[in-house]
Amino acid sequence: MNTFEKIYEVVKKIPKGRVATYGQVAALAGNRRLSRVVGYALHVNPDPENIPCYRVVNRFGEVSKAFAFGGENMQIILLRADGIKVTDEGRVDLDTYLWDGK
Repeated sequence: MNTFEKIYEVVKKIPKGRVATYGQVAALAGNRRLSRVVGYALHVNPDPENIPCYRVVNRFGEVSKAFAFGGENMQIILLRADGIKVTDEGRVDLDTYLWDGK
């Protein structure tokens, strides 16, 4: 399994109502130093319906300014549809919504 496939397998496990950070996804995929690679992999996500890349935020809980599937506002819309509160500035409270990785 290549690095992108490992990343996609991790992202598929993020449950509705939770988010993960790029670094967390990288660590769970086997290399915590690859958070930028996670961002690139999600930007070219081949199956956004089944790989919920919108559930990945930065280490501050901020949505992507370059969300590949409809822009920043679409990521906010999708997170809110999952029941996640997102501030008007595009930030998620990680203390409340961060996935435990299990």
